[in-house]
Amino acid sequence: MMYKIDQARLGELFAAIAEKKDLFLPVKKADQTDFALWTKEAEVDLDTLRTVKSPKDCFFPQSETLYNTSLEEGKLSIDAAALCDRDFVVFGMRACDVQAVKVLDNVFLADPVDTYYAARREHAVLVAGACHEPEETCFCKVFGIDAAAPAADVATWRVGEALYWKALTKKGEALSEVVKEHLTPAEESAVEEAQTQIRSIIDKLPYSHLKLDVFKETPMMELFDSDRWEEMYKPCLACGTCTFVCPTCQCYDIRDFKTKDGVQRYRCWDSCMYSDFTMMAHGNMRTSQMQRFRQRFMHKLVYYPDNYEGMFSCVGCGRCVSKCPAALNIVKVIKTMGGEG
Repeated sequence: MMYKIDQARLGELFAAIAEKKDLFLPVKKADQTDFALWTKEAEVDLDTLRTVKSPKDCFFPQSETLYNTSLEEGKLSIDAAALCDRDFVVFGMRACDVQAVKVLDNVFLADPVDTYYAARREHAVLVAGACHEPEETCFCKVFGIDAAAPAADVATWRVGEALYWKALTKKGEALSEVVKEHLTPAEESAVEEAQTQIRSIIDKLPYSHLKLDVFKETPMMELFDSDRWEEMYKPCLACGTCTFVCPTCQCYDIRDFKTKDGVQRYRCWDSCMYSDFTMMAHGNMRTSQMQRFRQRFMHKLVYYPDNYEGMFSCVGCGRCVSKCPAALNIVKVIKTMGGEG
């Protein structure tokens, strides 16, 4: 069922959610918008199309403690970090970032299950917003994502002076019950014109019609051995920006930190673009930047879909397109490998 609430009353909606669950949503701070915990003082920013980093942080934090160890009188104790045990809502996600969570699910929820990630997913409710003003760097349509109808627990649309709300899952229905006194019933037809307009804009964007045929039809080793990698990689600075803004990158490192009383083991995001990534006692299996560059894009466009029934590990959010300092991104790779670049 469709509901609505005046946008001027969204503060009431946020407060009602936060009373029962932790609420994360886009917050502007120092002219940058990222997902953060809602407070009454927070400058909520639902107008910015893309946050700098994706809401991936809510499920797979950039850094998290796994356990602490201590040694007392010759006895070693290990205290594992507590798993997430409180429900939370991630409000204002875009359709591309919702799809990115599904990409992460395939990795972290497969055997052996990542218990830290699984606990967060179990307690999370995803509330997504349609993209009313898609940007030129967006290309989610290439991967079958509909920015006009985000497939989350709750989908929302901002039309006129109202925010329209529709629960799509049992989690979404349960959240609707929590805030029902702030919502009024509405006609589903109210968002149809907005959806048509969104899809029309997306259809005209410069990257909306990229062709992925070469990655679907060409044998893996033929793509791997292509001379085009050598042509493409040279402007790459190996800065890792693309991996840190990407909503689907899942590489991490596990490190130990000596504390006053023992050792803390934690994990943090890492990047396949770094020369010390996967470093082992005998050295590194990828010894050149070309090999590391190739690994990143082969994983997104070939290895991942080969393992997950054709699902690509790119969602067309456009963050890497707008952030890469060398203008070397996945769009350029798709075009070059497909003979368009």
